[in-house]
Amino acid sequence: MGSTGDNLNQSAVANLRALLADKSKIVVCPGVYDGFTARIALSEGFDCLYMTGAGTTISRLGMPDLGIATLNDMRDNAAMIAGLDPSVPLIADADTGYGGPLMVGRTVSQYMRAGVAALHLEDQVVNKRCGHLRNKELVPEEEYLSRIRAAVNARAETPGDIVIIARTDALESLGYDVAISRLKRAIELGADVAFLEGITSREEAKKICEDLAPTPVLFNAVPGGVSPDLSAQEAKELGFQIIIFPAFALKPVYESVSQAAKILKEKGAQDASGNGSPRDLFNICGLKKAVEFDIAAGGRLYAKGI
Repeated sequence: MGSTGDNLNQSAVANLRALLADKSKIVVCPGVYDGFTARIALSEGFDCLYMTGAGTTISRLGMPDLGIATLNDMRDNAAMIAGLDPSVPLIADADTGYGGPLMVGRTVSQYMRAGVAALHLEDQVVNKRCGHLRNKELVPEEEYLSRIRAAVNARAETPGDIVIIARTDALESLGYDVAISRLKRAIELGADVAFLEGITSREEAKKICEDLAPTPVLFNAVPGGVSPDLSAQEAKELGFQIIIFPAFALKPVYESVSQAAKILKEKGAQDASGNGSPRDLFNICGLKKAVEFDIAAGGRLYAKGI
């Protein structure tokens, strides 16, 4: 992508690192998975976005989150979202890195050149599953650490910067001590943020933040998952510095579109009440700015209005 992508990356990462440097705040990240959900979140002024892997897999492939999405699927989606407003950092799911150390290194470099500000890498086997499903299989600790080492090395060799988030799913099957050992060793190798998946209680949440201080810790807020349902303020009080809401757009879309489909099937007509005219939708996606850009360049197509 050349220098343009590198510059976008550096700006976004600098903004995210500045947010993380303020220990009095928590970075709140709505989970988005396409241009429309990202535009809606951006319109509300969030400081950071999170590209959910489950949402990307569901929206792009129509498949469940079972390790089906490839690097190309994830990188291309992340590049599009990151490019909508390069001043707003994007944290993106990178699953297992999609292979051995060489592939993990390629993933990190590709994400950096796509403008992604941060990514998280986990210790599940390549044929992974959503972190809030049961019976996850993990790789040995040294294999996991090779992923983190590869990510750190690739970051050093690639123009720009990226925040590396070390995630472990070891809590469920191997226990807290093993999980924290993996995270501590990942931090020693150069990971910037820790992510303990599947936290089961507020006490456990507070303990992980205390045990890993001063390293920032991320909380994954998944309604109906195995973790307690925390608000951003509650997570901050427990010591977290980042909170992601991966189902932020998935659940409302599922509920509202399912209801709309039911009405259309039963009545043969749409519910025309509320907002959502073509102009409303296009305005969220930058209609005014697009028209102004075209006119400023001498275009005549929109000169009489739209």
